Formats: sequence, structure tokens, C-alpha cells
Amino acid sequence: MKRLLLVLLLGTLAVTAYTFCKSWSLPDFPDSPQYRDGKFRNVVPKPAMGLRDGLEIWWTFLFNKPKGTVPTQPIPVQPLDRATLDAAPDRSLFRLGHSTLLLKLRGQYWLTDPVFSERASPVQWMGPARFHAPPISIDELPPIAGVILSHNHYDHLDHAAVLALAGKTTRFIAPLGVGDQLIAWGIDAAKVEQLDWWQSTTAGGLRLTATPGQHFSGRGLGDSDRSLWASWVIQDDDFRIFFSGDTGYFDGFKAIGEKYGPFDLTMIETGAYDERWAFVHMQPEQTLQAHLDLRGKWLLPIHNGTFDLALHDWQQPFERITALAAAHNVPVATPIMGEALDMQAPTPGTRWWESPR
Repeated sequence: MKRLLLVLLLGTLAVTAYTFCKSWSLPDFPDSPQYRDGKFRNVVPKPAMGLRDGLEIWWTFLFNKPKGTVPTQPIPVQPLDRATLDAAPDRSLFRLGHSTLLLKLRGQYWLTDPVFSERASPVQWMGPARFHAPPISIDELPPIAGVILSHNHYDHLDHAAVLALAGKTTRFIAPLGVGDQLIAWGIDAAKVEQLDWWQSTTAGGLRLTATPGQHFSGRGLGDSDRSLWASWVIQDDDFRIFFSGDTGYFDGFKAIGEKYGPFDLTMIETGAYDERWAFVHMQPEQTLQAHLDLRGKWLLPIHNGTFDLALHDWQQPFERITALAAAHNVPVATPIMGEALDMQAPTPGTRWWESPR
């Protein structure tokens, strides 16, 4: 019975995702050095996962999930409103969940990978559900100078959020191919800018550069690696921050650090990891090494605390990265969701994840 249910669930998701991804055209990018034979490629080829390994992972997720991957009590969230945002100093940051960050730079607001839906899934009746509500709704957000996107996976590119933000922002900045998906969803093409790795744009007095990552893309059958993934360097004069998006560890961090570092703050994924997919999601030890390669000062671990996307305890990313950072004298910021973080003078924050179990 469980096997039949697994087949039905996977079949339903596959059909839904296939229909979803086929609703937009799949362009080619022959001028991109990253694009070959109809797909974007990592610098180091991604090892293929066997069918058996893939099915075993799905089976474990659906029927044999270990305890502790989801908090049993509400996690602390500090509600946000417009007055609080406007009163915050420039160069403030607010974690809204997972990899969604609200940045205040030059008196303007920027969003990274906005996900506000209840589930990171092609459907809202199943899939990973949020541990917490967003600290602020899209309706309550101030005007957004730009939305910065790393790639098109469901926990980073939220269809409903993108449509809701269309009236709040004049600019979506995305890797190649992701912007085409936004346009297919009805976003005005004049609002969309797409960049390849190492390309830059200026907006609102900031300089944004798409930098390499080691990951993959796709929202369903038929669009695997047809759009690019990227990390981002955000520069405001001599103030520099780094947003990793999703990535495995690779030599590219050293190249980025040499070209654009040092960074005042690095916002690097630390969560949803597993040895079986270490190529595309870093272990905490690798997160720390990436921060050092980038020549970062403060580290903000992201990609955690919101969705159940792996088999580890939900608190484990925080516990491991803070212990590792302490052993290497690296300062780590762990703000509560919705709490203001001064990016020029961060503070460590409380160990808030220790209270809810």
C-alpha cells in the first residue's frame, strides 16, 4: 500500500510540475559559457544520482522520516510592520524565513528569494510546510527597489509571491532563464533583468553581480538545468555583502573572494544538507570554509529554520555552524525571524532555536 501511495504521490507531483513548467517556453542561451547541449552546467560536472538512490530518498522522506526534523512548538518570530522598517537604520537586514531576506540599503528595500506561501511545493495541499508565518505579509511590505533571485527551485522562487510583488517593485534581477519564467507568468519584461555569471548591473546606487554557484535548476519534468543558478555580490560603495543562494562547496568561493572580497557579511546556506547530495548543498563545515574563502567578516547562516527539506534535526544547522564558528573565531549572527540585524555592526543574537523543540 505504501508503495502504491508513493507512486501516486510522485505521479501527481510530476504531472503538476510538468504542466507548470511547460506553461513557459524554454529558451536557449548559446552565448553563455555555462550553457552546453541545451543545459546549463556547473564548473565541475554534477554526479548523477541513480534511480534506486532517488527512490530510496523519496521513500524515507514520505514514510520513514526521523523525528526532530520539524519543531513541535512554535519558533519565535518578531512581527514586522512598516513603521519598524522605516525606523531601522540603513544597512539593516531582516530574515523573513529560509533564504528570504529583506535588506535596507540606501534607504531602499531589497528582497532575496521571496517565498511567502505556506508550502515550498508546486501545489499547496502537500509538500514542505512552513514552521512559522512570515514576520510581515507582502501587502504590508514597503515598495521594493528590487527582487534578487538565485534560481528557480520552489523554496526560492514562489509563483504566488512573485505575482504579488509585481506591483511592489520595478525590478526583478535573476540568472539567465529565470527571468524568462517570470515573463511567462505575466511579469512585465521591462521589469526583468537577467545576468550570466560574472555579469553586473547597477540599481539604486548599488552594484549587483551574479557569481557562480554549484547547484542545479528545474521545477518539474522537462526543464532540468534549463535556467541558470547564481550567488550574488551586493556592493554599496565600500560595503559588501554576499548571498549564496543554494550551492555545494567549490573553488569558486576563493575566486569570488579574491575578486570582490573582503565581505562585511556573508549570507550562506546552512541547512537541508545530506552526504548524499553534498555536491549541491554544503555541510556546515563547508559553509564555514566558504565564508573563509570569501574573506567574510560576519557569517549569517540561511536556508534553515523554515522548511523541512532534509533528514537532519531542524536545529542541527544552527548548533553545528555556531560551534564550528566559535572554534575558528568566526563571528556568527543568528537573528530571530523578523529581528533587525545591523549589517555594519552585527551582534550574535540569542540561541533562539534551543527553546522550541
